[in-house]
Amino acid sequence: MTRTVQFQTLPPFGGDQRQVADVVRGVMDGKTNNTGDFTLATGGATTTTINDARIGTSSVILFSPTSANQKDLYVSSKTRGSAVISHAANSTSGITYDYIVVG
Repeated sequence: MTRTVQFQTLPPFGGDQRQVADVVRGVMDGKTNNTGDFTLATGGATTTTINDARIGTSSVILFSPTSANQKDLYVSSKTRGSAVISHAANSTSGITYDYIVVG
């Protein structure tokens, strides 16, 4: 399961002064629409796929564990809209990570 967070954005051709001020204030407070979370696949799986429209082939994806029993993991491939995370076989359910996508 992958979850993403969405903060206020602007229309493609801008917005009024209030909308722009709200979005800029949000960005300055760290609300940048580039975070999400995922749970590692179980049942002996060695990969977990993150589906996120913000991921591209040149994106950098950073992880932060949010549960015990973390696994060593790395991004083994990226395509437009998804990334494959490789990890040791996992039989423990509920191992979760937050992530951020840059670029």
